[in-house]
Amino acid sequence: MATHVITGAGSGIGAAVARRLHARGDELVLHARDAGRAKELAAGFPGARTLVGDLADPDKLSWAFSHQTLPDRVDSLLHIAGVVDLGEVGELTPKSWRHQLNVNLIAPAELTRHFLPQLRAARGHVVFVNSGAGLAAHAGWSAYAASKHGLKALADSLRAEEHGHGVRVTSVYPGRTASPMQAKVHQQEGKEYDPARWIAPESVATAVLTALDLPTDAEINDLTVRPGPFSG
Repeated sequence: MATHVITGAGSGIGAAVARRLHARGDELVLHARDAGRAKELAAGFPGARTLVGDLADPDKLSWAFSHQTLPDRVDSLLHIAGVVDLGEVGELTPKSWRHQLNVNLIAPAELTRHFLPQLRAARGHVVFVNSGAGLAAHAGWSAYAASKHGLKALADSLRAEEHGHGVRVTSVYPGRTASPMQAKVHQQEGKEYDPARWIAPESVATAVLTALDLPTDAEINDLTVRPGPFSG
């Protein structure tokens, strides 16, 4: 039975991935930003363990984890949590830049650092759910895209560093996905949100599980997922 540490399991893609892994009987360690959120996740996924730490403040993750019991075994670390705050370069404040870089880039690096010993021992897998913005930046998306471009660099470097330890690393780049984050993006863009136009979180979850379940003699490095021709 595999053990998976998952961020972002409370909604969207993270929740879809957690449901699939929970349904097949795998062990889940669900990250939560605070104790209240951890209680909600534990109720939604009976038998799952929780791990509390604020991704928006990665400097304090070590302290938070030192007061909790980390899993002895980790077969996969799934970075799915993320935040977005649109705005033009001439308008974004340092606070907005820091928040997106902390949650989307620095916290995943810090979490990976903490779990590398377990991942090496299990010859495990690190999956970064990135974004199309991690491959191309557009007007109004500078801070978010910068954090996701950085996440690609983190994944690529980690893959090269950990290949000899048997740790696989995959980046998944979903296009627009029907989720609370997408609803927020549409609100910031001043557009009407129709979830039927975009990828279902369950479809991205299938892509993530495809990478996880690939036989260990192979590795999916980068996987791009885009809305299909019949979306909407």
